Amino acid sequence: MKILHIVAGDLIGGAARGAYWLHCGLRDLGVESKIFTNSETDFGDKSVITCVKSKFDKAKNLIRGEIDNLFTAFYPRRKKDLFSLGVFGVDFTKIPEYKDADIIHLHWINKGFVNIKHLAKIKKPIVWTVRDMWAMTGGCHCSFECDNYKNGCGNCVQLQSKFKYDLSRYVFNRKKKYLPRDIRAVGVSSWMTETLAGSKLFKNSDIRTISNNIDTAEFFPIDKERAREILGLKTVKKIVLVGAGNLKDVWKGFPKYIEAVKLLDKNKYLFCLFGKLDERAIRSLDVEYRNFGFLHDNVSLRLLYSAADVFVVPSLMDSFGKTLVEAMCCRTPVVCFDATGPKDIVDHKINGYCATPFEPKSLAEGIEWVLNCPNYDGLCKNAREKVLKKFDSEVIAKKYIELYEEILKG
Repeated sequence: MKILHIVAGDLIGGAARGAYWLHCGLRDLGVESKIFTNSETDFGDKSVITCVKSKFDKAKNLIRGEIDNLFTAFYPRRKKDLFSLGVFGVDFTKIPEYKDADIIHLHWINKGFVNIKHLAKIKKPIVWTVRDMWAMTGGCHCSFECDNYKNGCGNCVQLQSKFKYDLSRYVFNRKKKYLPRDIRAVGVSSWMTETLAGSKLFKNSDIRTISNNIDTAEFFPIDKERAREILGLKTVKKIVLVGAGNLKDVWKGFPKYIEAVKLLDKNKYLFCLFGKLDERAIRSLDVEYRNFGFLHDNVSLRLLYSAADVFVVPSLMDSFGKTLVEAMCCRTPVVCFDATGPKDIVDHKINGYCATPFEPKSLAEGIEWVLNCPNYDGLCKNAREKVLKKFDSEVIAKKYIELYEEILKG
């Protein structure tokens, strides 16, 4: 069984990291798995084939990403959220690894890495792990209140367009034309699977749910006091942690978190943050806080998760919630909204708290409940046990192997 994964983005973070962990899990189980990527990081792994091998390659990769997004400039009033066209990319069907593969496994394929037109050239079975909404929309990665993807897009809310035949309709129609009809789509949460099933592009597809995964050998609990000492967190206060790769993304719900913090006793807690963010919001609250910025390595994340007493995820729309699982694997209970991907992960008052969507007051109540829970140690124990049982890379890899075998048997 030979699998070729098509993965855009740096393998050290985001959706690409989950794809890499799956790849490693598959190889550990004896599958001949390879990755084709535009990541500059390949970990010295010979099974990772990158198209970015030189400064010239890096420049081409950057230019493709910029050009792929160029046409959004015709919509000056557009929202500044990520919008991808999929009209430029590398033709991976020309590489030797494509010719050798039994199955092509797509993951996140944006930023000018894959031209949707090239998917029509694939003459092999395709699995697409859908990690955000882009696969089913006319360009946006998170639709929020807009459900135009159910009917073909146009009048795009994100582009602030009032025309039916706008850029989003063009992108949607290209997908309709070039996407192979027999793609097996995999939602990384029950919410994502339901969303795929309700979309115009995938409603007649074979859709499964297989959760995202993490490498549980990378995320494990460290003694809380020791973790705080290493991070220089000299405090007797409870630590409330929030973080993501980019907290400025509107769907991460950071403003909801800020409203929740206003309802807490600022003298009882130290608020820690990581990821890209605008500090002005937290600074304006006059609370004690530490911003760790964007963290590039798992060691720092592991220390910070372990140092925290609770991890808060205020996401408004999340296909899965990888940071939730990472924190739980470090024995840190999670507070999230009971919606979208996170609702599959957190069990209310068993390993965390599911707040009423999308009420800051309920989020604040959840933080207080976790930090004052008489069975706090039980919450921590339950959090890690669920991750080991449900989200470990080897557990998820076995589910994909079952899918691959089903496909190859016909």
